[in-house]
Amino acid sequence: MFGAAEYGYIMQGTIMANLFYLIGASGAGKDSLMQYMRKEIPASAPVVFAHRYITRFADAGGENHVALRVPEFLLRKKLGCLAMSWYSHETHYGIGIEINAWLSLGLDVVVNGSRGYLAEAARQYPNLIPVLITVDSDVLLARLRSRGRETEEQISKRIHQAIELEKNISHPALLKIGNDGLLQDAGKRLLDAVLYRVTEECV
Repeated sequence: MFGAAEYGYIMQGTIMANLFYLIGASGAGKDSLMQYMRKEIPASAPVVFAHRYITRFADAGGENHVALRVPEFLLRKKLGCLAMSWYSHETHYGIGIEINAWLSLGLDVVVNGSRGYLAEAARQYPNLIPVLITVDSDVLLARLRSRGRETEEQISKRIHQAIELEKNISHPALLKIGNDGLLQDAGKRLLDAVLYRVTEECV
């Protein structure tokens, strides 16, 4: 498998390409924020967005992902086609090795990551910038109920998991963006973070 070290990073002036690693609870709005960014980001910006490979139907949820059957996913993982992969809520998730080629070209990359995989992702990619999308528990509860994908027991488990995991997230470059209000407000803060490498908390 070819990792970040094999490809290396190419300098753009004095700035090295970064991997923006979006994390947050299911329902925090990561997919909606990435869609907002795709619409609003300048066409000339050296930023690309990675699609996730996921073992669920293409029309499940709001994410623009690449749907794979479990055997397909496991084969790609075995053959080294995935730069990152994890398993959560009975579903396989992966990020393709194409991100390594993009980074080597000096392009900043935005991925929809996993809180549980953050430590491993940071080990693989020294220029990783975690972006934690936060949301109030009551807002998260309402969003999860409105999408109708989980039972009340599953929703309760997701909220508890979100609270516990976010307590323990730590990284020197961690950026927090609150998404309790209007999507465009959080979207503008996220866009600024990617375009201008804002490092302060943007809640």
